[in-house]
Amino acid sequence: MATLTRVPLVFSSCTVPPAASSMSLNRHCHKYTCVAPSSPLTRKIPDCSTLSSLKVGSFSSPFPPLSTRKTKGFRRTAVVLASMADLSTVLVTGAGGRTGQIVYKKLKERSDQFVARGLVRTPESKESIGGADDVIVGDIRDTATLVPAMQGVDALIILTSAVPRMKPGFDPTKGGRPEFYFEDGAYPEQVDWIGQKNQIDVAKEAGVKQIVLVGSMGGTNLNHPLNSLGNGNILVWKRKAEQYLADSGVPYTIIRAGGLQDRDGGIRELLIGKDDELLQTETKTIARTDVAEVCIQALKFEEAKFKAFDLASKPEGAGTPTKDFKALFSQITTRF
Repeated sequence: MATLTRVPLVFSSCTVPPAASSMSLNRHCHKYTCVAPSSPLTRKIPDCSTLSSLKVGSFSSPFPPLSTRKTKGFRRTAVVLASMADLSTVLVTGAGGRTGQIVYKKLKERSDQFVARGLVRTPESKESIGGADDVIVGDIRDTATLVPAMQGVDALIILTSAVPRMKPGFDPTKGGRPEFYFEDGAYPEQVDWIGQKNQIDVAKEAGVKQIVLVGSMGGTNLNHPLNSLGNGNILVWKRKAEQYLADSGVPYTIIRAGGLQDRDGGIRELLIGKDDELLQTETKTIARTDVAEVCIQALKFEEAKFKAFDLASKPEGAGTPTKDFKALFSQITTRF
């Protein structure tokens, strides 16, 4: 707090000479017409936050305290800003994929809880999910494109994955099995390992508080058929990324989904497993919509953090549809 000596007096909450109450006071902020006496005086300059409540004798400032101002729109704006500050900003990578689109859409629908942000690989993918400004085009293999997408993000949901392509010329009427390949630069090692590692590293540097990673069941079996597609060993690289996340120190939830189905969600009982045990049963599939819902629910419960689990569902009509996600996550005992 600065001081003034032998200057026009600025009143504060300290004692003021009685004569001051009869002096002419200018109503503009703290500039008054009162002048200090000839003897040296020192007065404290009040902080701007106290000016609205200054009293001099019987004089009260015409300005109401800042905390009670009722200026048109002031309170409404303050409430909106406070509400936005309470929302969690969630980045969905792979938002242009079939499961990623569902997660992104669900987050957008819950704008009272989340601020949704998406990352896609191409402008075409961005347009396919609405082309909103909160969808960013980037390459998970290039960390420079990930940095701006991660700024201000509270949680990251990773739904990126290499996608095998069927070689042309396959005729199912002739029997045999189709052959698959991966496009150049899009092999599982580049996407499911390097790409996911990049996301984890950038997220950690940006201060992201939780990472949800969606993988696949089958990673305990090196001879799983998915590993043979295009000679990509896709489950091997996915598992490597999962381990990297578990060792990163960032709170995580690793969801190893069963066979993904394009069906309605919210109408089946979900099943939690570990170490691919569910693959030995008849319940080894799950609707994409249910996977998307579990991703979002994992952001809401402490019971989901530092957990890794297999996820499938009972057939529709069997069991009771899962609604209590806290109880679901509480079943999980495995960290990897």
